[in-house]
Amino acid sequence: MRSKLFLVLISTCLLSIYSCDDGDVITVELDFEETFYACGETDLVFYKTKDDPSESLSLKVVGLTIADILEVGDDNTYEETITISSTNPFNYRTYSNTELPSNLFCNDIPLSDIVITQDIESTDGTAVLKTVLTEDDDDGIPAELEDRNNNGNLEDDDTDGDTIPNYLDADDDGDNVLTKDENPDPDEDGDLSDAQDTDGDGTPDYLDSDDDNDDVPTRDEENDSQDQNPANDITNSEIGADYLNPDIANTVTATEYRSHTISLTYTVTLTISNIDLTLISLDIYDFGVLDSSIIPTENQTRTETPDIN
Repeated sequence: MRSKLFLVLISTCLLSIYSCDDGDVITVELDFEETFYACGETDLVFYKTKDDPSESLSLKVVGLTIADILEVGDDNTYEETITISSTNPFNYRTYSNTELPSNLFCNDIPLSDIVITQDIESTDGTAVLKTVLTEDDDDGIPAELEDRNNNGNLEDDDTDGDTIPNYLDADDDGDNVLTKDENPDPDEDGDLSDAQDTDGDGTPDYLDSDDDNDDVPTRDEENDSQDQNPANDITNSEIGADYLNPDIANTVTATEYRSHTISLTYTVTLTISNIDLTLISLDIYDFGVLDSSIIPTENQTRTETPDIN
């Protein structure tokens, strides 16, 4: 998706960066991709570039870090309104270069081969930076289908009572077999009515704490080692794991739950309002969505291991 900004310049001979006659009207179309980027450690520069012609838009924000914009509140959002000023300027630049490097704003020393042909700066206006964090258990079931009581609140659906709601729980039934490995959606069509139900009791395996109905909880059917994985305990290889074999009811009481890895997706957007680039005024401009590769690896997942109940 591309982000387009149409600028109408009513030029005068006092505007030295243009060759013009009095009263000329020049329309500039800024056709940028939706994605923007960021550089900096203690100060951030948000920017986007394009070629043919080579142009850039950038916003410098002093005293802001990547860690700051990932510090979401209890509602999983972060929002800050930034006043555009001489300290935090917004710039539109054009270049004589045919192509621009991807790290244009990421160097302490300016790149020597970059030639700026015009640099228009706005020191007025506001910018709204917003981060939304989405968490998911990557268990193959869309979060909206994990609302078991259909009340619109995903937080109160916790099948195994381990304090992790199903939409964040990689093992919904607490049997130490991951939900994604219990075939909740065999044909991946979003219809869970055909979920695997080994014992045919009407409760699919991914929500069934005793998958083979042998009165031994699945998580307790570990015979060889207590590694929180009943799937690798196999007495009869022709049938498969003991937890799916009703003729095998050996019991080794589980003492721990498996560790849960929850994926974190941060969506960072930027909106620019009421900027004034000399003769260019703009009420509102959707700057786009921050490239996700800027998010540090350590901020892409979190791990929880609940106490066993």
